[in-house]
Amino acid sequence: MFLDKLKEQLHQHKSRFIGEETAMRSAVLIPLVQVDDEWHILFEVRASTMRTQPGDICFPGGRIDATDPSPHAAALRETHEELGVDPTTVDMLGQLGPYVASPSFVVYPFVATVAYDQIIHSFNKDEVEEVFTVPVQWLLDYEPYMHRVAVEMVPPADFPFDKIINGAQYQWRTRYVEEWFFEYGQYTIWGLTGKILQHFIGILKQDNLLLQSAKDVLESPQDSLPS
Repeated sequence: MFLDKLKEQLHQHKSRFIGEETAMRSAVLIPLVQVDDEWHILFEVRASTMRTQPGDICFPGGRIDATDPSPHAAALRETHEELGVDPTTVDMLGQLGPYVASPSFVVYPFVATVAYDQIIHSFNKDEVEEVFTVPVQWLLDYEPYMHRVAVEMVPPADFPFDKIINGAQYQWRTRYVEEWFFEYGQYTIWGLTGKILQHFIGILKQDNLLLQSAKDVLESPQDSLPS
């Protein structure tokens, strides 16, 4: 009986990774827009007056609120608040796997087409300094570069060292984070946005989409992106 009940609970369990329920969760949208009959990805430059990460380049998105029914809904809400895009006009193409930035922070990326003419006239200047686009074909041809950053574990003073082997002399492992950089004109895309972008472009290349034009790639999105 116990094993049968456990099997049923595990089958119904929706969490994708341990700690998801208590992690700070955010959702972002990778907006695909058409510029001069060519597909581009749109990026934001955060306003210099923002309390966190002023001037950083990012995708539209933000923290998932308790009132958001899903990460998908949060991505649409944030895109509306930041770029003025009517959620009913967004064509959602698919979802990438969640990006676990740390054990306490996870980001859910979505890919969608958005009308560029909505954005350039209505983005929220209190949050967004400017917007710019990068051609998908340029990103497919470009080779980003990567640097590794060491992240060290530093336990607090009240950590219960007496409960673990070797106590205060315990050898904590140093973790390394990959930081990917894309340089496009005056813009440098890196950090969380660079990591998600590198993963997305990798999906296109992995599926041999590099051999097609960017326009052909996105004319059949359901065959190109994971749902």
